[in-house]
Amino acid sequence: MDSVDLEVLRSASRWFKSGHAVILATVVKTWGSSPRPLGAMLAIRDDGQVSGSVSGGCVEDDLIERVREHKLAGDKPEVATYSVTKEQAERFRLPCGGTLQLVLEPVKDGAGLDELLGAIERHELVARTLDIETGKSRLEAGRWSDALEFDGKLLKTVHGPRWRLLIIGAAQLSRYLAQMAQALDYHVTVCDPREEYAEAWDVAGVHIDRGYPDDVVQAMNLDAHCAVVAVTHDPKLDDAALLEALKSPAFYVGALGSKANNDKRRKRLAEFDLSAGEIARLHGPVGLKIGSRTPPEIAVAILAEMTAVRRGVQLPQTVEPPKAGIESGCGVSQN
Repeated sequence: MDSVDLEVLRSASRWFKSGHAVILATVVKTWGSSPRPLGAMLAIRDDGQVSGSVSGGCVEDDLIERVREHKLAGDKPEVATYSVTKEQAERFRLPCGGTLQLVLEPVKDGAGLDELLGAIERHELVARTLDIETGKSRLEAGRWSDALEFDGKLLKTVHGPRWRLLIIGAAQLSRYLAQMAQALDYHVTVCDPREEYAEAWDVAGVHIDRGYPDDVVQAMNLDAHCAVVAVTHDPKLDDAALLEALKSPAFYVGALGSKANNDKRRKRLAEFDLSAGEIARLHGPVGLKIGSRTPPEIAVAILAEMTAVRRGVQLPQTVEPPKAGIESGCGVSQN
């Protein structure tokens, strides 16, 4: 789930415990263009304070006014739709004539928010089902393939890390990549069998697996919600992971290194049981060409490209700016 929406749940739980009435709004359907995706959440306190967002701001303003005036979701959940008419579209300024449907849930005892937050903090994938008629909810283990579902009677939302990232190598770049990826709601695993790197790994919330990369890739049973990025500069480790990852349904597979090094890597991979199409899936040099030099910049470039691929955005190659007067270091410049 979006980290913004995780903070929404935390705020809703905290406010409710402190004695406030709280409405939890969830985007359940959109038509046309919409500022926030399905599942985006907004918590509204009885005094008008909010956490999160469901639109560009005007829908939030209307909801705040209605909450203050006690005009919505008093006893049980209800459905609200914005921009059905031209007048509403102009009033709420949803882009491109977009329409937004929300489920508005009054937070009650038994909503299970604390249990839900606990599961999320344990990096578990959880599905929450809300009965619109009764206001009752239940939690159950989620699956990687789960998505938001709403049939007018039951709302099923998915919480926790639905996307996974496996990083091969536990060096400095991996730290930035892992931390930034967590902020983008990836469940991150780092694989490094090298003792000197594995024992120094201390990034909170990121498990390190000391198995050999190909075994770790196979054990993770990668699916279309997974990405693999190899950053060790050691062919024995990187190539072992890539051989398995490129055969998997993972949506993104990348490897650090210069163009020349990745050309050599592709020749090595071609000697094994990989097809030309599978090898062509490799993003190497990994990341968008944004002139990245430092480990944090390279992490930004990698995650930007992963995001583009994940969202189905076709980006043209960006021309790398000249590096006059700057020497390229093995562990820093990668394009």
